[in-house]
Amino acid sequence: MKKTIAFMGAFLLTTSLSLAAQDVVHAVEGTVKKIDAGTKVVVVKSEDGTEHTFHYAKDVTVHGAKDTEKGATDALGGIKEGSKVAVHYTVVGGKETTHEIDNIGDDGLKASEGTVTHVDRGAKTIAVKTADGTEETFHMTDRAAKDTGKGIAEGADKSAKVTVYYTEKAGTKTAHFVKQVF
Repeated sequence: MKKTIAFMGAFLLTTSLSLAAQDVVHAVEGTVKKIDAGTKVVVVKSEDGTEHTFHYAKDVTVHGAKDTEKGATDALGGIKEGSKVAVHYTVVGGKETTHEIDNIGDDGLKASEGTVTHVDRGAKTIAVKTADGTEETFHMTDRAAKDTGKGIAEGADKSAKVTVYYTEKAGTKTAHFVKQVF
């Protein structure tokens, strides 16, 4: 009986850990190679040459879409083959699924480059000093805060060179994707 209970406990712990691991959000930056609206698939070639096939849901959010009227009828908000994007995704059952895509090309989100001076993960903010000495503070989306936590190592917070892709509304800058520059 004790062995059965111990086995069940270990099984439940392993199962819950594996399910939790599937909910981890990842981000890939790359160029859109193919979009198939019929199967709701977008193929992105990352900077290292790896091609990722992402399945997207009808509730996919696209940040940086310039043509909002088109975005209302086009599930990917005007993103097309050749667009530079950052795809935030989870892996469930071996399938990469996205609910959020950032258009980070010239026709997408604004970009600011500089050196990180402060990261407040609790308040979800990041401060960046640009080349001209200006310090900009960005509020981070939940996904950007999670990705930034993985992308910028502890201790390197205050020296990392980054590009922040953001939107600006009513004077508030919101970072959707933070990329460390090497």
